[in-house]
Amino acid sequence: MAERRFSLCRFLRRRKKKESPETAPAQQPEEAEQSQPLQEDPGRDRTQEQDRARGHFRRAAQAFLKFLGIRRKRNTTRPTEVMAQPDPSPTELEADPDVTTAIPLTEEPTNSGAAPPDLTAEADTAMTEGTADTDLVPRESVNYAPTPDSFEENGVSSPEQVPAFVRNVHQRLTASATPEEKLLAEFLRVTDEHPADVVFTLLRCAPSCDRAAATLWKTITSSGRTVEKVLPQLLRVMEYWPWLSMSTSDGDETNVFALAATRVIWEILQMLQRPEPLKKYSPHLLVALLFQISISPEQMPEEVDTLWRECQKQYNLPTNSKRFAVLTLKALLCHIECEDVVLSMEQKHGWDTLLNSDTHHYAVGLLAREMRRASSPLFYPIALGVLRLLSREKPGWELPAMAFLVEILDCPDITEWRDSVLEILSRRLARSQCAEMHRLVLSGLTVLSKAPGMADGMQSLTPSLVELLWYTDRELVGMVLSLFINQVQDRDIPISTPTALRLAELLQTLFGHDNIHMQLLSIHLFRKVMELGVDKSKQLLKTHVIHSLLPLFFHWDNENQDVAEASREALLRAVGLLKRKDLVKLLKAEQPWRFSECLLEKDKRRAVEYLHQALSYLESPQEPVREAALRFIGIAGRYLKGQPEELQIAIDVIEGMTPDSAAVKSLARQTQEILRAVQRPQSSPGSSSLKITSRREAPLPEVSGELILGTPSDGTT
Repeated sequence: MAERRFSLCRFLRRRKKKESPETAPAQQPEEAEQSQPLQEDPGRDRTQEQDRARGHFRRAAQAFLKFLGIRRKRNTTRPTEVMAQPDPSPTELEADPDVTTAIPLTEEPTNSGAAPPDLTAEADTAMTEGTADTDLVPRESVNYAPTPDSFEENGVSSPEQVPAFVRNVHQRLTASATPEEKLLAEFLRVTDEHPADVVFTLLRCAPSCDRAAATLWKTITSSGRTVEKVLPQLLRVMEYWPWLSMSTSDGDETNVFALAATRVIWEILQMLQRPEPLKKYSPHLLVALLFQISISPEQMPEEVDTLWRECQKQYNLPTNSKRFAVLTLKALLCHIECEDVVLSMEQKHGWDTLLNSDTHHYAVGLLAREMRRASSPLFYPIALGVLRLLSREKPGWELPAMAFLVEILDCPDITEWRDSVLEILSRRLARSQCAEMHRLVLSGLTVLSKAPGMADGMQSLTPSLVELLWYTDRELVGMVLSLFINQVQDRDIPISTPTALRLAELLQTLFGHDNIHMQLLSIHLFRKVMELGVDKSKQLLKTHVIHSLLPLFFHWDNENQDVAEASREALLRAVGLLKRKDLVKLLKAEQPWRFSECLLEKDKRRAVEYLHQALSYLESPQEPVREAALRFIGIAGRYLKGQPEELQIAIDVIEGMTPDSAAVKSLARQTQEILRAVQRPQSSPGSSSLKITSRREAPLPEVSGELILGTPSDGTT
């Protein structure tokens, strides 16, 4: 028996030597080219004749073992045995040019004339292999799974076998540096038929994308049809940050890391030679990558952080996973022929801004503007993806998504989306407590308010907008005022009673704002409230309108002519609403110096209220306004007889005025003397006629026995 075995082995060796590559007929170039895509290293792969010889040898060996009555024992390769295999040397990895490929860039010059950023150098820094081919977490031995040999012989006959097949193929490639073409061809066939099971299983057993997994992903990328089936599955994982809970056909429910899918997208981008497979899914991939970049370190689960540390350790990737996502985003933009956008973002420091959690949404808005400027055909599909994410209210992504959305609202092609956009903006305005979100929402609403047909829908936002007027943020309040002005400008839209009353109360606090634009907006809007308030509200508005008379009167003397004119128009509307024909006549006759006397004469009971209003304007930044307030206080003093406490308050406030010009100081002293004269019981009001003048008032007629403010005919003080 031993002699027969020795003879058979010697015969087999002679036959193998006879069929060696040196003696085998040369392979035709066309055949070699067809088999090349499925080979990882042409220098180490066997020829077809070698495969044929190996098949002959295997069949002969199996026949010999059968002759001896010995059955071959098939054992599943354990993970510990796979990890014990020697790693490929750095020289072997360097000899494989397809493991890490530079990002393809277009050869056409950019619009700006400058060369695109050197993404190849970044890719080389980020993707240097040559480390152990181990997974992040070793899996338990799967003894129940069929062996690779049984798959080769029988193929995958049911979906339940797919996960076990993928795991075994990965283990086999981990143990052998040279992939078998037949095994990879079967893997490609199975992936084409069961893309979800293959993707989820491979991401589970190799989340860090080791060398064996990279070979399998390269095999998938070699087939345009298969990669188009795989991309939506990867995208599905990426969108469910930080992981997707999805059961495969064998019942495995282990979480699939979104970051692992991003790692695979990077590998695919390095291997993909044509952009066609990406065109359909690139908008969704871009949105998913932007979302991952927006994740703050505090939102990063420990398991994801551990995964990335392993990836960084194995492949010398960026220490920050967000930087890797930015690198992948750049590669994606270059693949879809958006090199100009990449360059422009680089020149404007957009990529660095994108990495900062506080400024991330600004960078997303910049990216939207650059894509729009470049007339990218992906601009609108990306915007639709952003709308979809905002509709799902995905935490952590709302601010950057809103920043992108705001940049497209004035585009004519989004007319059909406006109702959906308005609903999204309304929800964010009512629920969010973030000032930046409010600012972005108001920017979007301002654009929509100018569009025809949006007025009715905007009215439902009024209560939320009114509440924002209480904010101390000047920019935010200004945006709210502008939005209201856009709503009522050149439109006869009635303002409901609750809204009119609320606005009338809040707007008066802004009349004396130190910002001219805010003053103008608040005064214009107040006039619109009086004009467009429904009949029922006009009667209720009178209290607020009376309280607005003095502020509007003081701003008649505003140094800014626009504010002065707006105040005059609003004041005329106010006295008309109050049906004070005497005041209307004075204002139209351009006799404002008599306004104070007439106002107090018919409304003596409000003298204290008016006095307190005037005192608040003594600290106005404008000298003419301070002068107008002092003149009114002097006139109001004679209506406060018998109220020494109120008079003393006025005297003290004037005493504490900020040091001013000589003219204002002189007017302040005269006003104090008038108030003290009224305050003294022993003084006779008719014993003197103290007259106070301003630099621009015409003379008032003297009233016998009364203290008046005016200028005598000779012009002296």
